[in-house]
Amino acid sequence: MSDERHIRDRSLWLDTFPGPIRPRLALQGDTDCDVAIVGAGMTGLWTAYALLDADPSLRVRVIEREVAGFGASGRNGGWVSAGIAGVAEEWAKPSGAEAVRQAERVTWRSVDWIGERVAQEQIDCGFVKGGILSVARTAAQEERVRDYIDHHRQWGWGEEDVRALSPAEIAERVAIADARLASFTPHGARINPARLVRGIAEAVERKGGVIYEQTAARFIEPGRVVTEHGTVRAAHVVRATEAFTVQFKQQSRTYLPLYSLMIATEPLPQAVWDELGWNGCETISDAHHLFFYAQRTTDNRIAIGGRGAPYGLGSPVDEAYERHDGVKARLTNTLFSAFPATRGAAITHHWGGALGVPRDWSMSVTHDPATGLAFAGGYSGHGVAATSISGRTLADLILRRDTELTKMPWVNHPVRKWEPEPLRWIASRAIVGIMGSSDRAEDAGAARTARRMAIIRPFLGH
Repeated sequence: MSDERHIRDRSLWLDTFPGPIRPRLALQGDTDCDVAIVGAGMTGLWTAYALLDADPSLRVRVIEREVAGFGASGRNGGWVSAGIAGVAEEWAKPSGAEAVRQAERVTWRSVDWIGERVAQEQIDCGFVKGGILSVARTAAQEERVRDYIDHHRQWGWGEEDVRALSPAEIAERVAIADARLASFTPHGARINPARLVRGIAEAVERKGGVIYEQTAARFIEPGRVVTEHGTVRAAHVVRATEAFTVQFKQQSRTYLPLYSLMIATEPLPQAVWDELGWNGCETISDAHHLFFYAQRTTDNRIAIGGRGAPYGLGSPVDEAYERHDGVKARLTNTLFSAFPATRGAAITHHWGGALGVPRDWSMSVTHDPATGLAFAGGYSGHGVAATSISGRTLADLILRRDTELTKMPWVNHPVRKWEPEPLRWIASRAIVGIMGSSDRAEDAGAARTARRMAIIRPFLGH
């Protein structure tokens, strides 16, 4: 059980959430319902929202160990980023190229769908569809950005979906040091994720759903969820626990929990923004292997994150991994290097969270009509947009509706488990270590490190 300070310490977004964060009532004994959902993050809450939107008479119950948004949904980078979680060529093998293109279009539309629901439910989360800017700052990064754009052209996407920006065009949007080239797509938005997820929770309750917080699920089985406070019986049971799934004994190898860490500056003065620009609120990344991702927040900070946190053997999800001095220093150096106008700004927040990476890096949305069991996850960093797709898809599957979403290639996609420890630990160390060493070599002037990266390709799902 967590007190409010413990909850707010999990991220900038939760720390600055307006008003109190008081846990909802815990489950009080056994109960029956139509759909029981474990996890009050974006996957679970969008599922509840979509179900109640389709059928307000449904008895939908959400079971949460902490509070809504305590996990990745309240800690992420605040990107609503379109794009398929997985490798297009791999998805095309069983589904075909046109199915993959249609899936990509679904992810684009999901950005607008979230924006529409934010407006409809009056969720004050700073949603701005400013697009995504991926910037190359070295010759090797420039080559990767060109390959990225070429790859999209090969799949049939035109300038309206992804295009190259020259240094002058980049500077018109935001002042980034040493920018050589960028790709830009309009299919992305900025949000404050804690405000979004907690706003969805309130919308679910307005529609008649019930959320039990401070209620840990012990077992998830066909027809019931056994918790520390009682049993919830339901015709359909949804596991929406993403990286925390590995804490269930039978699911310990479902995902590789990779930690992504972030820092945030103090609110920056107008003079800094006059120098930086960034008036379009684009979400920005670079083309490192361990890339950074950044946004201009609603209160005029820069929040910037990246990978590289260590993975713990035997206890892969632990609050001890949410902060790391080495990663904080690297992110601070990256911030000051890419955005020189911020030099001297105070770093007020440092936090992190785990994302769930399946063995093939491809998401799955699964429902077994025979048992009523369902789950979704494995977003590998595309979670904000993908959760909205998953929630609506799960609702369609549970309600036995034949829709565009139920035909997507990730529906009932089998989840290949990771190798047992210590092999998963070795894989995580290899991924982070080789990516980091490749970035350092390229930053020092080396050519693109494709050969070095090929060593870890078997762990990257392609």
